[in-house]
Amino acid sequence: MSDTAVRKAIAAGRITAEADGTINAARADAEWAASTRAPDAPLAATTRPARARAVNGPPVDDVGTVTPASAAGGGNTYAQARTANEVLKAQHHKLRIAQLKGELVDRSQVMAQVFALARAERDAWLNWPARISSMLAAELNIDPHVMHVALERGVRQHLAELGDFNARLD
Repeated sequence: MSDTAVRKAIAAGRITAEADGTINAARADAEWAASTRAPDAPLAATTRPARARAVNGPPVDDVGTVTPASAAGGGNTYAQARTANEVLKAQHHKLRIAQLKGELVDRSQVMAQVFALARAERDAWLNWPARISSMLAAELNIDPHVMHVALERGVRQHLAELGDFNARLD
């Protein structure tokens, strides 16, 4: 490997140099193999245990996320960035599968349907006094217009009270 590649690996924390600046070849080869994968090799084959990462590089939790101690130390290594990218891809695929299974719905479509349902309910209540007032007035032997005005006033008051409700969609 080239001198530049070795320097980049040391800077990224993929291999470690001795205190005097020299490199233990056997240890460097092992660290290099543990933190490098072939382009067609699966990612899981190159993932090191969290304990090895804590010794050889920044601390990483069980899912490959850099812990706060390493973030304060100056950023992530390439392997950590790659792991974070793979975790993000997995989460995206999980959401996509849930959407395809019909377990997720589009928020804007739900909001539009709820709005349409509420409007239809409101309109039905506003039309109710006109439909029922004459029948109730005849049954109670009172003026149909007075009955209609009273029912309409009561319905509008009730709808105003219902309109104070705010749905939370967090």
